[in-house]
Amino acid sequence: MFVGHALLAFALAAAGARRLGRSRERSLALGFAAGAFATVPDVDMLYALTGLFSGVDGAFGAVNGFWSASTLVHRVVTHSLVVGTAAAVAFALWSRGVSRDRAGIGALRTRSDALSGLAVLGVLVATAGFVSGSLGLAVMTAFALVGLAVATVAVRSGGLGPRAVLATALLGLLSHPFGDLFTGEPPQLLYPLGVRPLTERVLLSPDSTLHLLGAFGVELATIWLAAIVYCRLTDRSLRTHVRWRAALGVAYAGAALALPAPTVDSSYRFVFSVLAVGAVGPAPLVRRAYRVRRVAREGGHGERSKHTLADEVLTPVLTGLAAITLAGVSFALVYSLA
Repeated sequence: MFVGHALLAFALAAAGARRLGRSRERSLALGFAAGAFATVPDVDMLYALTGLFSGVDGAFGAVNGFWSASTLVHRVVTHSLVVGTAAAVAFALWSRGVSRDRAGIGALRTRSDALSGLAVLGVLVATAGFVSGSLGLAVMTAFALVGLAVATVAVRSGGLGPRAVLATALLGLLSHPFGDLFTGEPPQLLYPLGVRPLTERVLLSPDSTLHLLGAFGVELATIWLAAIVYCRLTDRSLRTHVRWRAALGVAYAGAALALPAPTVDSSYRFVFSVLAVGAVGPAPLVRRAYRVRRVAREGGHGERSKHTLADEVLTPVLTGLAAITLAGVSFALVYSLA
C-alpha cells in the first residue's frame, strides 16, 4: 500500500487540476507534490526498521520482526485527519517563507508566516510527546521535518505557491489514512482525541484470502489510474508501453495450488513472489534501453537519448505492472475454482 498512497494522491491532484483548466505541466507539478505529501505519514515506519535486527533468523523472520515493531506506532500519530489538517496549514505557512525573496514589510510577513508554521508543528510534536511518550515525540518530529522538506522542494523546484502547497498537502495527508482501511490495524483517524471511528479493518470478503486478493486488486487499480493520468498528461499511449512479455504473468496461476492460501497476516510469500513475476517481463527491456541509450550517447545523439528517457523507464514499468496484474487475476481465478 505504500506506493498506492502516493499514486492515488498524484492521480487525483493531477487529473483534478487538469479538469479545472490548469496546464499539463502545472497539473503534473501539483500531482507530484500531492503524491510526495501522501508518503509523509509513513515516516512512522522508520521505527519498524529496528525489527529487522531483532535477532530472528531468516528473511521471513526479519519481515515478521519488521511488522511486529511497526505496530507500536504505525497508523497512529501521523495517520490522523486532525494532525494532517493542522500539518497542511503549517506546511503552507512555511512555504510562504521560502517562496521568494522579499524586502521590507513583505519579508517580515513571510518570516512571520514561516515561524507560525513552525509553531503549529511544535504544538503537534509536543502533543504527540504528551499523549504517546518519547516514541510519539520522535515520530511526529520526523513527520514534521519530512513534511517541511517536501513543502520546500514543492516551492523551489515545483514552483508552487502557498495555496497550492495547502491544497496538495491536504489531499496527500488526508487521503493517506483511507488507503489503510483494508490491511492491518485501522488508523486512528482522530488522534490525539480519544475517539476511534474504526476499530477493525474493512473486509472485502469473509474469505481471508479473497480479502487479500481484493485489497491487492484495489492497489493495482490505483497504480493503473495514476499511469493513465500520467500518460494522458504527457501525451503518451498507455497501450504502446506494454510489451508481450506481460503475458508471462499468467503462469503464476500455478502458485495458487503450490502456496499455502495467503492472508493479510501472512501475505509475504504471495507479495514477494508475485512482485518477482513483475520483474521477469521488463528485465530484458531495461537492458535493451540501456544499450540503446549508450549507443545514442556514443554516437552523439544525446538529445534523442534525453528525449526518450521517460519512455525507456515507462515501458518496463508498465510491462511489469501488466504482468503483476495478470498474475494476480490468474491466481485469484485458480484459487476461487480450486
